[in-house]
Order: sequence, then structure tokens, then C-alpha cells
Amino acid sequence: MGLCPERVRNPERRVPARMRIWMIRCAAAGLLFFSTAKPCRPQAISALQREQVDIMLENVAHDVEKHYYDPTSLGSDWNARVREARQKIDKSDSVNRAISHIAALLDGLHDSHTFFLPPARPYRNEYGFQMQMVGDRCYITRVHPRSDADAKGLKPGDQIVSIDGYAPTRGDLWRMKYLFWVLQPQPDLRLGLRTPDGKERQVDVMAKFLELPAINDLAGSAMFDSIRAEEDQQNSERPRYTERGHALLIVKLPTFALSAAQINAVMNKTRGRDAVILDLRGNPGGDEEALKNLLGGMFEKKVKIGDPLGRHSEPSLETEPYRHAFTGRLVVLLDSESGSASELFARVIQLEKRGLVLGDESAGRVMTAQRYMHQTGLDTVLVYGVSVSDGEIRMADGQSLEHRGVIPDKRMLPNASDLASGRDPVLAAAAEMLNVNMSPEEAGALFRCQWPDE
Repeated sequence: MGLCPERVRNPERRVPARMRIWMIRCAAAGLLFFSTAKPCRPQAISALQREQVDIMLENVAHDVEKHYYDPTSLGSDWNARVREARQKIDKSDSVNRAISHIAALLDGLHDSHTFFLPPARPYRNEYGFQMQMVGDRCYITRVHPRSDADAKGLKPGDQIVSIDGYAPTRGDLWRMKYLFWVLQPQPDLRLGLRTPDGKERQVDVMAKFLELPAINDLAGSAMFDSIRAEEDQQNSERPRYTERGHALLIVKLPTFALSAAQINAVMNKTRGRDAVILDLRGNPGGDEEALKNLLGGMFEKKVKIGDPLGRHSEPSLETEPYRHAFTGRLVVLLDSESGSASELFARVIQLEKRGLVLGDESAGRVMTAQRYMHQTGLDTVLVYGVSVSDGEIRMADGQSLEHRGVIPDKRMLPNASDLASGRDPVLAAAAEMLNVNMSPEEAGALFRCQWPDE
């Protein structure tokens, strides 16, 4: 499945890491580029909007040409592909179609960290469910209790066979999330489902569109609502812990966007423990310094992470010896949504034979990247940008994890019944390896997640 809008059932129809906070901040501009109406009707494009999309294309294409880590892989036809995208924009009959041609241009590079950051919309769409790949199958993992998805009987453990006619795969699910949640939010999604007992059905799940307040007064209530939303997001991404005395500490790490204080808190928790389970499932990555600091806390010596390969010569990524390094037994958990820094962390643990990696194959989305932001307009300011890969990481074994991911030492997956009942057999098995008894039911209850409005 590509990102070209012509392939979407309804022509007006998430992540990469940290995009959610970026979109909240951009909402503060009070953008009028997208209509405030719910996107159930095609939004015609004006001459001014088409001109603005052309400017976006020009700036984004320039950033990629100037900063992309491997200019040879852009190909000699890069300028021709940019011209082709501009011609498609000039023929587009809606804003969504026009900006999707910019995204499709970058998608053609097949690079996990090079993508378009479109202007934020004045609304947020919620389909009421979450999904992810487990092995080679896509499953519903959570359903909002007050959503249309819930009313129509969607349950965790239901396999998603198709989304708007397309079969989700490990390579394409992120594109579907990016398309339906960011580029072209839909009024509904048609899901082909298979329940744990093998029954199949089709369901049209209606989206809920939540209007975001325009922020015109930096001291007004809307600004504080936006700040609270960002704080809630950061709170949901904090490290969480559970322990079994000195025998075991389990650390749930949702992101590597961590401060030095948070890393120190994690390391302080590990002191005196016989064993640690670091749960990186669902962790999309984050900050390079956080990766180096946390990984350094697992060793008493300097450890090489890898060599960045790009336009400029960069020093190797290395950790520094940690004064009170954790030296006990270590197990790292991964799944299909563990990306970037999570993958580098787990692979170093494998290469250095420091511990075991359990779970599913990781995302294979491992590059270094920079984001370049732009704005256009006078009365109405549009904020948009592009993430550009500026380096590829070669590990100590000479291999890159991009498009390959980390293969766990022991592949363990929950099945549909586990997801339906909230069991976590992977965490339970990791605890058992470390001589701690824990049932799958008990493991599944340790780190319950909440929806933002709960």
C-alpha cells in the first residue's frame, strides 16, 4: 500500500515518534489551512491553498536534497520526481490529495525516518481502537469503551484482515496509520475482522472528530488546555515500575524521550536487584543521549553502539562507563512497534551477550534524523516540516537494522485469546526465566493503559 491518495476508498479520507506533541504545538497557530468542518465532505482546494502546497513541496524537496544522508540513493531523477509531484498537486481537487502527493514523494525513498509533517488540523480524529502487528497478523489491542468501535462489538484479539480493502502487513501498517490518522482522516474505516473463534465479518467504524480550540490568547484557557494535553501525554510516557523485592525489577519504558533525571531514576531503581526486565514493547525510540545513558548503565565498561554513516564523518556512538552499573541478569522485551533507539538498545545487549531479548521482531525503523520546520502565510500562518534521515547506523557486526529489525533470542507472541483476555504470556515467561513466578493474567494486569480522556 502506497501513500498516493488515489488508492483510498473515500478520496477525503499514526507514529512516527513524538509527532503527537508536535501536532499539539502546531494547533496553537489557529490554522485555517484545513476546514474546521468534519472531513466527511471533500474539501475543495483554492488557488491560494494550491500555491501554499507548492511552496511546501519546494521547501521539503530542498531539505531532502540538501540533508539526506545518502545523496546517491535519491537518484539522478530526483528533480524529475519533484516536478511530477508538482504536476499532480496542480491537478488535485482537494487539499488532502494535494498534500498527500508530498508524502508520496518521500515515501518513494523507502526510508523510515524521512517523512512529511503536514500542517496541523483544527480537529483530532479518534476511531476508538488501537491495532498492531503480532507476528504477521494485525490485531486489535484496545477498544475505547464509549466509542462506535465498542458499540459495534470490536474486541481486543479480533484480527484485522483488511482496512478499507487493504490487507495490513508489517511493512504497510505504519503507512495506513499515517494515512488515516495524519494525512487523510476518514469519517469511517471499513474493517474486515476475524474473531478468535474464526468468525469473519465486515464493520464500518465511525470516527469521532474532536475540535481543537484555536489559541489566539497566550494567557487564555485554550492555551492552558493545550499545555495540559501535552503534560498528559508526557505523563503517559513516563517510566513505570513493578518489583518483587530484590529478586526482580520490571521497568516499562514507553519512550526514549527521557531526561537525565529520569534515566538516573531508572538506574537508581536497579541497585541491589538480582534481575531486571526492561519492557520496550511499543517504544518507538527517542533521544540519542537517553539511549547512550541507559545503555551505559547496563555495563561497567565503554560499549560501542554503532557507526553513523552519512554525508559527514561522525564519531562512533559509544556509551560511557557507569559508576553504579547494573550487573545482574537482564531480559529485554520487544514487539513489532519497538523502533529506533529500542532496537539499538536490544541489539547491543545481544551483541555484547549481556542479556536475553524476548518477544516479536522489532520494527526495523532505525536511522538518525533531523526535523526541519517551515512556515508560510501572513494572516494565517501554516507550520509544516519534514523529517530527513541524516545517517544510517552500522552495528558492531557491520549490519544495519533498517528494514531488518532485531530478531529476538526467543520469539514469543501472545495469541488472539491472550489479547482478548488481557493475558501477557511474554512478560510472564521472562519472569519465569529469572526464577520469579508470575501468571500471564498477573503479568497482563501490571501496566494497564488508559485512553487520554479517562
